[in-house]
Amino acid sequence: MVNLATVQSGPRVQADELNGAIAQEPRNAALWVRRATLRLAAGDPRAALSDVTAALEIDDADGTIYYVQARALRTLGRLPEALAAARLAAKYGFTGPELPLFVGETHLAARDYGAALDNLDRTLRLDPDQPAALFYKGLAYAATADTSTAVQYLQDALARAPRQPEILHQLAFLLNAWRVPTDAARYAALGMKLDTTSGLLHYDYGRQLELRGRPDSALWYYRRALALDTTVYRADYRLGLAAARERRPAAVVEHLKRALRRNPRLPQARALLAEALEVQNRLPEALAQFRRLVAENPGNAHWTFKVWKTNERVQATLPDSLRTSPRYYYRRPAGIVRPAPISPLPSLRPTAE
Repeated sequence: MVNLATVQSGPRVQADELNGAIAQEPRNAALWVRRATLRLAAGDPRAALSDVTAALEIDDADGTIYYVQARALRTLGRLPEALAAARLAAKYGFTGPELPLFVGETHLAARDYGAALDNLDRTLRLDPDQPAALFYKGLAYAATADTSTAVQYLQDALARAPRQPEILHQLAFLLNAWRVPTDAARYAALGMKLDTTSGLLHYDYGRQLELRGRPDSALWYYRRALALDTTVYRADYRLGLAAARERRPAAVVEHLKRALRRNPRLPQARALLAEALEVQNRLPEALAQFRRLVAENPGNAHWTFKVWKTNERVQATLPDSLRTSPRYYYRRPAGIVRPAPISPLPSLRPTAE
């Protein structure tokens, strides 16, 4: 019998298996497109794009080739080029709901929510039960702060794809933001059963615990979220806020520095980080954060004073040769010079000669 442990499969292996066929038929565009599709599925969009280029040199009037090119460009984050390739795919006869779905998702990534909704509606006219279109419509409405409509579309998507952890995460996240933690808990718990390694779902479950007045349990889930996925910056943010309340400046710095790298606009995060660095006497780092606060809050007297005061402390620790501002030494003021006493005026009486 064949040892299944030694059997290799997957899109990367399947793509490599096409090498021989392409060597025998280098002018067969379909083989290049097939290998590009497999390489894209294997997570190698640059190699896929190279195969697409080779296919287009053979046949530049096939809409399928442009669609695969658009997908590869989207994976690489080249959104305008991806949309241009999608237009060429439509021009050369590529039809089906996956094209407007792709275009809608790409517009959503580009934050063009109107165009995203138009294309997602077009998808749903072609396929009314397409869960991905409903999901992306939910995200578009969430981005425009229409939370109730967003939740409705996400619930519709979940009804059609009940085992999708990403849909459950988005529902739990929105409901937590909407301050409905009981419903958020239900979706997050179900999501964690389906995907035990999701840091985002662990964060969602921790957040609903915090909203329901169980902060200690919430902190455990935030730590677990970071252990599973270090990119869950909201967990770092919540842990940083908790550390600030507990007056643990080292933990504040650890968590908020990571969180701010992911999202520099988190409320209070930069102020807490700057003050924690100042408490730890890490003055150059604190000064950099205070300067950022001044740039973000022009005219704020408190942060302007902090910049001046911290800069003075930083300068005081430097040798004279490294100072960027002059050092002023204390000089004892000169003593008061008292005027000499007035000498008597000469007598005006005539003197005898």
